[in-house]
Amino acid sequence: MLPASDEIIPAARVQAALERLAREITARLAGRNPLVITIMNGGQVFAGQLLPKLAFALECSYVHVRRYGAGTEGGELVWIAGPHEPVKGRTVLLLDDILDEGRTLATIRERLLELGASSVLTAAFALKERPEPAAITADFVGVRVPNRFVFGFGMDVAGAWRNLPCIRALPDGKG
Repeated sequence: MLPASDEIIPAARVQAALERLAREITARLAGRNPLVITIMNGGQVFAGQLLPKLAFALECSYVHVRRYGAGTEGGELVWIAGPHEPVKGRTVLLLDDILDEGRTLATIRERLLELGASSVLTAAFALKERPEPAAITADFVGVRVPNRFVFGFGMDVAGAWRNLPCIRALPDGKG
């Protein structure tokens, strides 16, 4: 059963943000044959809907890291897998579901640069509006969400509801 929550980004607005992101990314990366790396599991819904909208040659890979598990509080970053394609000398576009504190995205970006990527651009579908700045600034952002625990469109609550076409938020003080 869907937890008590508020719909904060309707499905139509999610789709409009995807279209805008596709235009922005295409303008910046067309002709560069980037390696697009999705951060699993959260980024897979975003990537799955964004990639068909990018009308240029690219290659795909993924990394799998975890911070949240089944909880709602971030913990230590655990590196599980990837990247599976060489990044040395490549332009990389890193896709994630949400930019919250930014530690995950910043750590992965740094690792890709250490592996020899010539540049790493980042795209977060959602940017959480927090009182303190994140550890990294995304190059591309789909939507802004309030400083609440959000889920849907790739983001989960207790491991579920990544498949929602919209974004919802738990009541203030939850999660």
